[in-house]
Amino acid sequence: MTGATKFPPNFLWGAATAAYQIEGSPLADGAGPSIWQGFSHTPGLMLNGDTGDIATDHYNRWQEDIGLMAELGLKAYRFSTSWSRILPQGKGAINQKGIDFYSRLVDGLLEKGIEPLLTLYHWDLPEALDHIGGWLNRDISDYFGDYANVLFKALDGRVKKWVTLNEPWVVTDGGYLFGALAPGHKNRYETPIASHNLMRAHGQAVKNYREIGKHEIGLVVNIEPKYPASDSKEDIAATKRAAAYMNHQYLDPVFKGKYPDEMAEIFEDAWPKPWPKEDFELTSQKVDFIGINYYTRSVTAYEPNNWHLKAKGVRVPHKTYTETGWEVFEDGLYDTLKWFKDNYGDTPLYITENGSAFFDPPKPVNGKIHDPLRVDYLQRHLKAIHRAISDGIDIRGYMTWSLLDNLEWSLGYSKRFGIIHVDYETCNRTIKTSGRYYSKIIETNGEALDLKEPFIDTIK
Repeated sequence: MTGATKFPPNFLWGAATAAYQIEGSPLADGAGPSIWQGFSHTPGLMLNGDTGDIATDHYNRWQEDIGLMAELGLKAYRFSTSWSRILPQGKGAINQKGIDFYSRLVDGLLEKGIEPLLTLYHWDLPEALDHIGGWLNRDISDYFGDYANVLFKALDGRVKKWVTLNEPWVVTDGGYLFGALAPGHKNRYETPIASHNLMRAHGQAVKNYREIGKHEIGLVVNIEPKYPASDSKEDIAATKRAAAYMNHQYLDPVFKGKYPDEMAEIFEDAWPKPWPKEDFELTSQKVDFIGINYYTRSVTAYEPNNWHLKAKGVRVPHKTYTETGWEVFEDGLYDTLKWFKDNYGDTPLYITENGSAFFDPPKPVNGKIHDPLRVDYLQRHLKAIHRAISDGIDIRGYMTWSLLDNLEWSLGYSKRFGIIHVDYETCNRTIKTSGRYYSKIIETNGEALDLKEPFIDTIK
């Protein structure tokens, strides 16, 4: 097969998951509860009353899942560790059985030639720490650094790529401002404090890694490029505020040692000032890479009734939207990658999440799950990444979201993102057409992207 869409020789093809979304057994083997344990068991907070008690039962089926990764030909697997499995109280006593679980997982991946990318925090704060302030407590940066040290000492060398935080914007916007995610707060005065302490915790973990680790560590952010709905000055100003809030807020402290100026305008009297100068010495620790999570764009218009941004997203007619209401817009991924390079330089990038929720039946039909819209989404976005690489942007890998259908946080099991289908009654797994297609892309290092659509019907 010879095609124009060839990726670099060492491009890292993988898939991503998160602990609470897939593991199940959240209190097994000495683990402590996380904030998602409490949130999901609070009536009225989760769609259909769903919880992560079983999820996809990865905690018990991890060997089967590694086998499926190997069948797909994955070169990498991005996963997160549960802080409260390692430190049931968030600090203090270590739960060796928690470390042993992730140690077995890492060894299993390496035996199949799959590189582990380990995320230290994917939203599941130990409940015990939340009881003493959680991300509102300045001491949490030290607690997080201590937690990171435990895993660095246990796994560095076998794990060579580490992520501190996943999507700090979602943690604070959903968890502290609007209450849709754990811990379910709705307080604009808390939100900047939580964001700042997340960034301090990130910096502390990076600083600690430089003393203990010998490989790579970075940060993962979710970026949603903002495009003005019109040329009006109001829409343009609204777009700039929205971009500062979502896209610059967690990168500027790393690369520029400050927050974007718009943050004070957005939060008004809830914005603390001045921030301690030494905090930015911590947040701006040098990272080895940045992970970009990209799903969609936002076409942004002025909205005076939106108190903090005075902006709103506008639905674009005649476009494809996913089950989560996100427009399929692959050019936004290219624009995001170029935007990063133009604003922050040549730090290596990984696409650490990219995927789509479309309707899949609850059970396979004739043993198969055909998902042509997800196949199309994959193809479009991978071509956009290839275009960015061709234009000189340093992108070193791609992790599709997600390996498995899973708990979509407060939306429960209503949205399926996986390239592997999960029957939630039995936890049986079935590789979808999109998974087979992705496998062919990996096998050909991208050249399968040049094949025409009828090729999909031939995938076995």
